[in-house]
Amino acid sequence: MKKCPKCDQTYTDKDLNFCYNDGELLSYMAEDAPTRAFSERPGFADDPPPTEFMGSARVTNEANWQPPQAAPAVWQGNEPNVPFSQFPTYVSPNQTLAVVSLGLGVGAVTIGWCCSSGFVLSPAALITGFIALSQIKKDPTRYGGRGFALGGIISAGIFIVLYLAFILFYILMAVIGNM
Repeated sequence: MKKCPKCDQTYTDKDLNFCYNDGELLSYMAEDAPTRAFSERPGFADDPPPTEFMGSARVTNEANWQPPQAAPAVWQGNEPNVPFSQFPTYVSPNQTLAVVSLGLGVGAVTIGWCCSSGFVLSPAALITGFIALSQIKKDPTRYGGRGFALGGIISAGIFIVLYLAFILFYILMAVIGNM
């Protein structure tokens, strides 16, 4: 048993720690004080909560079950084909060509040196980049990714300039070496 030192109320619940009347910390009575510091093993943060056994389970009568009479009427809005959303949604602009241009331009710079595949990738990056820029200029609310398109155009241009400089340097060294 536990006793409130303020109002002298006694409680038989061993798990109760505070008085219902005044909220004071309860103390054990002399004959019920625990002999050990822990009556059970100490609890840890990841221990599951204790299982509580309630009364009997809910009884249902499945034999007398009746299906609903009619399905509820579905609300039909005035605007057809409008997707429902709980929160306001924002449709992002289409950036497909701009991202393709950037990917082709970066591919031309990084792997374009192998087997001269950059001569295929860099014109494709230039074409898709310029198409993306013209679409963005015509309808900026529908198309986006101007930075991606510029990145693809610039990286493809850098590849073409460097590759042509490399070829000219190679030819120049071949001509100087034969003299």
